[in-house]
Amino acid sequence: MKKLLTFLLASGCLYATAQKNAKPDAYAKTITTADLKKHLYILAAPEMEGRETGTEGQRKAAAYLVDYFKGLGLQPGNGDSYEQFYSIYQDTLLGAKMEVNGKAFELDKDFTVGSATIQATMKLGDIVVIGANAMDSLKNADLAGRLVMIVGNANAGFNQQLLKKGPAAILTVGTFPKTTPSSRKGRQSIHGFGRAIQPMQFQVSEGLATAIAGDKYEAVKATNTAVKLAKANVLLDVKKSSVTLPASNVLALLPGTDLKDEYVVISAHYDHVGIVRGQIHPGADDDGSGTVGIMELAEAFVKAKKEGKGPRRSIVFLANSGEEKGLWGSEYYTDHPIYPLDKTTVNLNIDMIGRSDPDRKPDTLNYIYVVGDDKISSDLKVISEAQNNKYTKLQLDYKYNDPNDKERIYYRSDHYNFARYGVPIIFYYDGMLRPDYHKPTDTPDKINYELMQKRAQLVFYTGWDMANRDAMLKRNKPLNTPPGF
Repeated sequence: MKKLLTFLLASGCLYATAQKNAKPDAYAKTITTADLKKHLYILAAPEMEGRETGTEGQRKAAAYLVDYFKGLGLQPGNGDSYEQFYSIYQDTLLGAKMEVNGKAFELDKDFTVGSATIQATMKLGDIVVIGANAMDSLKNADLAGRLVMIVGNANAGFNQQLLKKGPAAILTVGTFPKTTPSSRKGRQSIHGFGRAIQPMQFQVSEGLATAIAGDKYEAVKATNTAVKLAKANVLLDVKKSSVTLPASNVLALLPGTDLKDEYVVISAHYDHVGIVRGQIHPGADDDGSGTVGIMELAEAFVKAKKEGKGPRRSIVFLANSGEEKGLWGSEYYTDHPIYPLDKTTVNLNIDMIGRSDPDRKPDTLNYIYVVGDDKISSDLKVISEAQNNKYTKLQLDYKYNDPNDKERIYYRSDHYNFARYGVPIIFYYDGMLRPDYHKPTDTPDKINYELMQKRAQLVFYTGWDMANRDAMLKRNKPLNTPPGF
């Protein structure tokens, strides 16, 4: 036993020494513009149908990634599978009725149904008519179990306060376009069961509002600050059907050596917004660029391992779906982690690295926006800058790292779900929020492949250091969690 222990300790030292002496340059050079371009033209092709989560296009993209990781010789990242499946739940409106004092009104003409409305039948007699500027009156109003009619344009604070009062149903007065059967599909969610009971929600025409509340509606409309109680017999009835759609994250594992039970997660989201109003949205930059980036990083690390210079820590290559829906794939992964988050030293997340911010001057395009490197660990920014200074020499721009960033970029990609669990992160981002963001014009011919190559190589060099340094990153900064998370 003593000899075995001595051998294992010696082996660990040999691994560590070999990695410290290994040169990553040769492997970084395998990340080429030709390969990035080849993969991106496939992922952003019309056949992928915009890769919307829960659709055939997303499943085609997942199959392409699985085949690629398998071809590299990477191990399945989830037991014997390269996919981590989760479910999406969606309701479809089958029909709705509204009657006032026995008179029926017409769906899509007199009223519409909110996409989050529950399936229910309610008969209500007291109607509280309240102006959208009546915040002070709202605070003291008894709305529990009542029908509430909102007059005017309410802000988010008003609506939050209203929901806390527990109304049975909410009617918002306004004009609305005629809906079509396809627009009756409700919002998708990865939460199959509601966290709380939500009120029924409708938008009603002025004519219907008058039929319900009469002169009380007119009085509130005149000021938008009044609160009036009206009496009417109102029947609300909503019928829905529910479907469950499959979705998946794709993940592959490159086992480490002496520190194989610690992990570096390199991620990107492979989904996009799909087909919108009949037009395919290719999502070449968002986030085809990040996805093919992690594909090329995987190839580089695999080549190093085959030549005896594999990483000390295990590397997880994680392609998330559901990012465009609300960071769903990474939320599911971090809520159901396959590899322990307390043993995950870092998440390096790539979301858009193929274009340039249109606000930048031509002589400042050798850059990448770096977000989050100083939020959780004091180690990470130092390492990131050292690797860049030594190898890629990009301008590391911290514009979106500002806590007062109006775009709130730190909270808008998959890294944030790791950060909320205390995992140090870096988010790599090109800042291309226009003119092609979420448009059919985000196409692979507009990508700057040379710049994209340098950015991907920076992630590789940083990942190399993360995978081979002696200690995991310190977690010595408090989390900054915004309201609602």
